[in-house]
Amino acid sequence: MSDIKIVAAFDVDKRKVGKDVAEAIFVEPNCTKKITDVPSTGVIVQKGPVLDGVAEHMDKTFLVDNSQGVVDIKKILKETGAEILICYLPVGSANAARFYAQMALDAGTGFINAIPEFICSDNMWIDRFKSNGLPCAGDDIKSQVGATILHRVISRLVQDRGHTIENTYQLNIGGNTDFLNMTDESRLSSKRTSKTRAVTSILDNNEAIQVKIGPSEYIPHLRDNKICYINIKGTQFMEVPFELDLKLSVEDSPNSAGIMVDVIRAMKLAIDKGESGYLNEIGSYAFKSPREQKRDDEAQQIFENYIVSRIHKS
Repeated sequence: MSDIKIVAAFDVDKRKVGKDVAEAIFVEPNCTKKITDVPSTGVIVQKGPVLDGVAEHMDKTFLVDNSQGVVDIKKILKETGAEILICYLPVGSANAARFYAQMALDAGTGFINAIPEFICSDNMWIDRFKSNGLPCAGDDIKSQVGATILHRVISRLVQDRGHTIENTYQLNIGGNTDFLNMTDESRLSSKRTSKTRAVTSILDNNEAIQVKIGPSEYIPHLRDNKICYINIKGTQFMEVPFELDLKLSVEDSPNSAGIMVDVIRAMKLAIDKGESGYLNEIGSYAFKSPREQKRDDEAQQIFENYIVSRIHKS
């Protein structure tokens, strides 16, 4: 992880803009558990455009810095020698996410889309990155052991062992700004689509299964702790009913960051080998809405083979 160097950072909150990244990451509304102190990086958080990144109901949570104008993001990316731009904007930031995708194209950097906006899995954007000789990976990061991968693996196991799934749901609650942002149903369309498709895409006879998946409630005192409830109902041998209930409790941000570190390092391999366009081997392993869905055991093996082959490629 020490090989990853932050060279630029963009935000809109006045509590972060103008501060060193090492200080800004601990400023509210960030609320994840503190792992360690971080030495000064010399990288100052710059003011990015708001666009649709701040929902109306978030105006007292995100304190937008109106004291200065938006910086020239393309120029900063070029001057700092950035190789990869990561989009971790709030859910529902359709225009803002596409703005940063364009900045990656303009500045000549790879692009990783961690949020449920369908950019890197869209053929139009893939073609643009390909024609510019740049790699992209996305969409919607899939945490190390999070709600989506757990739901996928357990549901697939149930079918592989000969049970029939009749209906399933996944409920998620948490207390970070992601959950507060998602209390506005109008920002949730792509999120629900991404999470639902991630689970149903690997199941047999999925059109016959009743499915409900998505964020459910914002509970402030949970802070960055995310709690997920998964229920699966169906029938076993001789059509005898069965029901499965699971509860998962995880710290949300590091759960996501663990996979993002893998994605960054793998994209660096792709850049060094001159690869461009959508990185399928990375996408199927690390994202909820990749260009091509694969079973998780298969996707992991493909991802590991990709890394080994690029390391040893002459």
